[in-house]
Amino acid sequence: MEPIHISISHRGSIHPLSLLPEATLDYLHKRLEELTSVAPENQKLLYKGKKNVPGDATVAEAGLKDGTKVQLIGPTAEELGGLKATESEHQKKERILRERAQRAHVKVRSTSSTPSADSRYTFHRIEPLPHLPNPSSARDLLNKLANDPAIRHVMSKHQFAVGVLTELAPHEQPHLLGLNVNAGQAIKLRLRTDRYDGFRTYKEVRRVLCHELTHNVWGDHDNNFKELNSTLNKEVAEFERAQAAGTHFLNDPGFEAPQSALEAEAQAYVLGGSQVLGGASTSSATDSPEERRRKVLEATMNRLRKEEQELEDRCGTSAPEQ
Repeated sequence: MEPIHISISHRGSIHPLSLLPEATLDYLHKRLEELTSVAPENQKLLYKGKKNVPGDATVAEAGLKDGTKVQLIGPTAEELGGLKATESEHQKKERILRERAQRAHVKVRSTSSTPSADSRYTFHRIEPLPHLPNPSSARDLLNKLANDPAIRHVMSKHQFAVGVLTELAPHEQPHLLGLNVNAGQAIKLRLRTDRYDGFRTYKEVRRVLCHELTHNVWGDHDNNFKELNSTLNKEVAEFERAQAAGTHFLNDPGFEAPQSALEAEAQAYVLGGSQVLGGASTSSATDSPEERRRKVLEATMNRLRKEEQELEDRCGTSAPEQ
């Protein structure tokens, strides 16, 4: 059989490959590991005509054809090794502190026998990248995200814990907006603009954070992921609206009960008065109030779908292959 020629794009480098149509995806992933140092279980391939098939399927069955351009996303072994080394050092310090506390025999009064939810379900470390401009501002933004009342609310409710909250360097991974390493070991967020002349808006970065928190539970961007991610965004919007209104209930009579998590999320944004996600509507002066609200809701749902698709396309997280 005639070989197929494909090109792999990874962080600005192009790697041409020639494969027989009967070659398996497992073989392709091993070749890519040799070229890029990205382990097979961390590789995510993006290309037109992609099909969900097992690793022993052929590249032809996976939708790869002659001339296909493929984008490879995933952390390298060196990056993961650095994270593990940092985590190991942190664990060593915690062990030393525990041993000191035990030797001191200090008795502490407590009203609870278990750690508080705030201490367990949180971001345990904040680490801006010191080699990038203005790291103090990056730290302030990461701290604001970590202490955002709505984010803390959903983390406690869903029992999410993250080891390290840090940032992505635009010049190193320009195609990524977020990355979740090992289901919560670390979350990396794109904080800065392409030219390092400022930071992305807070709500944009926080929405990426909700996306990456969902990867604590679900690896692939399947229906389970979409449902939970939409629920998290809805709960963030509801929490903020409840805080502003002094209540924990959505009781606007102009909306019917939502039929899906996405609709509930959009409804929460509309009721919260969001100007970022509402989008333009086609309402006219003759529309009834209910019709205008319906059109605004539809426009908001469309905007949310587009934004979430962009996050999926620019997310470096994927589930390990079985």
